[in-house]
Amino acid sequence: MDAAEFIRGCAFTGTASVPYPRADPVDTRIPRDTWEMAQIPVGIRLELIGEAEAVDIAYKTTTDNLGYRGDGAGRTFTLWRGGKLVDEEKADTGEGRVRLALGGWPRDERAIVYLPEGMKPTIKSLSGVGGRIWPAPEEQPRWIAYGDSVAEGWVASGPAFAWPAVAGRQFGIDVVNMGYAGAARGELASAEQVAALQADVISISHGTNCWTRTPHSVDMMRAAVGAFLDVVRQGHPDTPVVVASPVLRPDAEEAPNRLGATLRDLRAAMEEEASKRDVTLIPAADLITADNLADGIHPDDEGHRILAEVIGGAVAKALEAKR
Repeated sequence: MDAAEFIRGCAFTGTASVPYPRADPVDTRIPRDTWEMAQIPVGIRLELIGEAEAVDIAYKTTTDNLGYRGDGAGRTFTLWRGGKLVDEEKADTGEGRVRLALGGWPRDERAIVYLPEGMKPTIKSLSGVGGRIWPAPEEQPRWIAYGDSVAEGWVASGPAFAWPAVAGRQFGIDVVNMGYAGAARGELASAEQVAALQADVISISHGTNCWTRTPHSVDMMRAAVGAFLDVVRQGHPDTPVVVASPVLRPDAEEAPNRLGATLRDLRAAMEEEASKRDVTLIPAADLITADNLADGIHPDDEGHRILAEVIGGAVAKALEAKR
């Protein structure tokens, strides 16, 4: 069967070289580092139902270099059903095929297949083994999750353990991951892309890269956050918006950047500006501890689980309140 009917989490039209972009490929205003991250199909997944014993997936991957994330960027296809990992199969470089057991669940139980996203796969086709499969109903509310490397899933042990993926499974939400590692700084081009997308709920969780990659002063941070939220609201005047400030980063909390702002300062500016607007604000400095930072910057699996529970829980609550 045509793979396109099973793809979830992709909000933009693909190209021949980037089949599942996470930013608009025709928008030349977004920074180069944002586009580099947007070419990695983070959060893109297959969702299906059926009474088949297994599913065969034909694919093609284009790289074996997973960069800083290493194996956490994904070297396997993993199938989850009923909130449990059912099967896993290693991906090869180039053309390949995997068979994943569906676990004997009732036919209407949604199965989610996470991809070896760091290998930049293209899914060619799916077929049921020992029975039929169908694309899962597109009935879940859509969540646009804008953020930085933490939203992208660094450095969880696999794509299924990134906090937006965990929350999407737990709360039954169709998450579109617009997390850009090292890149998301609240640029207006990204705000305009979020504003133009269909969304039932939106989360915004960036800020760390405003301390280091592109240094912001406190005044710059305050103005940028306000402008980002205002632009998003132009496209989504009534859509629930959840804003989470940066999680703990020990090396940055008290260290001033070249414009004199510490991460603590920038976090406070983000929270101050967001609090003036109609959003759900989550001050995130104390959500996880240094013990939850696998590399001193990014959460481990337990850290991502906590963020899924708190930030994802706020997203689910905001959705429920809107109904």
